[in-house]
Amino acid sequence: MTAIYLREMRAYFTTPIGYIFMAVFLAVSAFVFSLTTLLIQSSDVSTYFLIIMFVFIIILPLLTMKSLAEERKSRTEQLLLTSPVTLTGMIAAKFLAAMTMFVGALLVSSLNFLVILKFLPEDSSFNLAVLAGNLISTILVGMCFIAIGIFVSSLTENQLIAAIVTIGILVFLLFIGFLNSLIDSYVIRYIISWVSIYNRYGNFSNGIFDFNAIVYYFSISIVFLFLTIRVYERRRWN
Repeated sequence: MTAIYLREMRAYFTTPIGYIFMAVFLAVSAFVFSLTTLLIQSSDVSTYFLIIMFVFIIILPLLTMKSLAEERKSRTEQLLLTSPVTLTGMIAAKFLAAMTMFVGALLVSSLNFLVILKFLPEDSSFNLAVLAGNLISTILVGMCFIAIGIFVSSLTENQLIAAIVTIGILVFLLFIGFLNSLIDSYVIRYIISWVSIYNRYGNFSNGIFDFNAIVYYFSISIVFLFLTIRVYERRRWN
């Protein structure tokens, strides 16, 4: 598992993918940060993280689109399937490599908040609990997105198709929560609220610890990683 993890991390920086992801992520986050905090002299970070969450729809598939699709296209998939590493270990290594890139970029971009105390008015209130809650919820949402992207990547050998399908699923899971106001049926609204990733985001963005949301995000991630393992189990026996 460690060997695959290190191989994946090395691949991010021996191909343009890792550099493109880091450059786009840091550039966009700096731009959004300047618009939502510095230019309007605001200490409210929730808008920044909300926008960044929607940016993930586009940039996180960059990390996942090649994770398994490239293995299938280059015919190195058989080496993984016959290696002494378990399928669970293989998928977990690829997932952890993508998470390392994502969390690393997020933490680097979060250094932007060090300038808040210097540039904002002295009477502005900067709530560390809200910042921590937004960081945690952003990591949890990103974790779900990466698990979904890896699953989609296991279904095709075309990286572009993997990226487009992943973006479509992420758009659905985020925007479905906005349909509640248009639906009269309580049962349907309840189902949509349960499925929607966005609806679970609110408490954390206000600095409130939501254990149910943590369970939900981990459950979604585990389900899609399990489905990925099942895809490869079937492929191994076929």
